Amino acid sequence: MDSIVNDFTINIATANGTGSQSANLILLQSLFEMGVPVSGKNLFPSNISGLPTWYIVRLSDKGYQAPGDRTHIQVLVNPATWDEDVAALEPGSVVIWNSDTKGKTVEREDVFSYPVPMSSLARKINPKIAKLVTNIVYVGVLAELLGIDQEKLESAVAKQFKGKTSAIELNITALGLGRDYCKESLTKGDPYTVHAREIDAPQFFIEGNEAAALGAHYGGVQLLAWYPITPSSSMAEGIIAYIPRLRTDEDGKANVAVIQAEDELAAAGMVLGAGWAGGRGMTATSGPGISLMQEFIGLAYFAEIPSVFWDVTRVGPSTGLPTRTQQSDISMLYEGSHGDTQHIVLIPGTVEECFEYGWRAFDYSERFQTPVFGMSDLDLGMNRWACSGFTYPDQPMDRGKVVREQEVFDAFETFGRYLDVDGDGIPYRTLPGSGMDPILYRGTGHNPMGVYSEKPEDYYNLMQRLRTKIDNARDLLPAPVLRQEEECEVGIVFLGSMENSIQEIDDILEATGLKVSQCRVRALPLHSDVEAFVRRHEVNIVLEINRDGQLWGIFRRELPNDLVNKVHSVAYSDGMPPRAQIYADLIMAKLEEVKQ
Repeated sequence: MDSIVNDFTINIATANGTGSQSANLILLQSLFEMGVPVSGKNLFPSNISGLPTWYIVRLSDKGYQAPGDRTHIQVLVNPATWDEDVAALEPGSVVIWNSDTKGKTVEREDVFSYPVPMSSLARKINPKIAKLVTNIVYVGVLAELLGIDQEKLESAVAKQFKGKTSAIELNITALGLGRDYCKESLTKGDPYTVHAREIDAPQFFIEGNEAAALGAHYGGVQLLAWYPITPSSSMAEGIIAYIPRLRTDEDGKANVAVIQAEDELAAAGMVLGAGWAGGRGMTATSGPGISLMQEFIGLAYFAEIPSVFWDVTRVGPSTGLPTRTQQSDISMLYEGSHGDTQHIVLIPGTVEECFEYGWRAFDYSERFQTPVFGMSDLDLGMNRWACSGFTYPDQPMDRGKVVREQEVFDAFETFGRYLDVDGDGIPYRTLPGSGMDPILYRGTGHNPMGVYSEKPEDYYNLMQRLRTKIDNARDLLPAPVLRQEEECEVGIVFLGSMENSIQEIDDILEATGLKVSQCRVRALPLHSDVEAFVRRHEVNIVLEINRDGQLWGIFRRELPNDLVNKVHSVAYSDGMPPRAQIYADLIMAKLEEVKQ
């Protein structure tokens, strides 16, 4: 039997709250340190403990990072999903199962079955924490079956437990028990194996939320106001965790304020307060939190208050699936709040961009005096991704049109808080305590001087100026990423974390004889390069992870009429990170539909 090297998917079925996450991250890290291109997806329930959880590890020398379309190696620890997990396996799959599980076995003859008394082995180390140690035992078994380097395993253990000597020793012992049992009691018959690869450049693992948190610090965040909500909480926690290292003065006092508000509405109000005062304020939330913040978002847009909102998207509507992923908040962020609104939305597709947009969001917000949204999602935000480094700010912070000196203020023939002096839609502002004219931020109708007004012409002109301001931002925001355009009639437009599946989708399509171009949208409003991309292709497929084709709807509204019929929607969402084959099939079906 020929070996299958670095090209398979491992699915580990456990229960939430049993400590399996540490074990799974050790497995992921050890493969990563061997130079194997690998990604991990944590599918966890929305309760505290007890419900099923799966961890999917994808190994791919081609660098594919989607979950994969099938399971090659199944680890069974959770009896609640046992039968369903076994039934779903294709012939030739591997099953590593806890033979101590009462009433459960693996009776299929068309799979490679490896029974392991995981619980019994764990009890040999420490009966009191056997449930936790069981997870490390299966990592040891996997390591021996696949050929994972022991030195890399021990390094991964040390990273996971960071200097906790007793925990490191216990886990290394448990790994040894799993490896030894595999050597002595199991005979490998399956073809799956791991080979180390040469590491071309140093890389590290980081979650998107942590990367955005670091970026916020480099952007000079001065206030974080937040209310916990999955999957954004780890972004706020990341900002807090880095304060001692990055944001303390000589006396050890923090120079960034953190307030856990009583709810999302209060958090949004605090962010606006920071922006009004001339500070850099932000919040991190998810779709339900953005819904609650709508009134303040409208105030920030209409009164022109710099403010930053990060939405780490989960599945809606309502409570939906709190621990699954989706791109379903696009329309809400772009047009958030009541009335006519239009917002700047930054859409990272990699952890590198999470970091970069973490600091750029503040610059854009102050330059354009408006709310700026970062739109990530659970998959990108809460899973670990390989990263080679970040783009750090190389220019002073862009504070926008802030008048700080009296002589500059005196040079204005007339100063009005909402007066468009330069014709770019952006007025000048002063800050509290400057001693200059009163600081006016008005959320009701107003004229260019900031005086209350209900005159039709004042409201009309104000709304036109606000639209001009946001319109003028489009080509100053991150341009789309364009790939492989030569002689391609079909263009694929996508955004965000679809980046991590697009290459596999592309390869599947190319195997059928279809060569496509790619355009990854990285910001709203749409960059002019996006329109040019659509114009160059006869057929454009807008690929997104939602039901209704929200980005496609924006295209339909904003593209010139002669391009509208060139744009077609492929939208699909089931809560899972995108699987390449599903989307490739949908693209092919859509192209057949277009031909007819």
